[in-house]
Amino acid sequence: MAFGINDEIFEKVAKIISEQFDVDESEITPETNLFKDLDADSLDLADLLASVEDEFGIEATDDAIETIKTVGDVINYIADVKGI
Repeated sequence: MAFGINDEIFEKVAKIISEQFDVDESEITPETNLFKDLDADSLDLADLLASVEDEFGIEATDDAIETIKTVGDVINYIADVKGI
């Protein structure tokens, strides 16, 4: 996968996004832009990050909200926080 992404993380994030944005998991790629492709707004992103925090046992920072634009950004953020 692009970005050296962990497949397990991608699968979990894709499932969360699929449920929250009512989109088929097969349509989600690391390049999927949360704002342009899924019509997310800042509240949607906050909800997504809350779900990611619960799923992965991490705490998102304010910086994360400002820098995350794509699914790959979410995955890379999780990997960075978890030291993967």
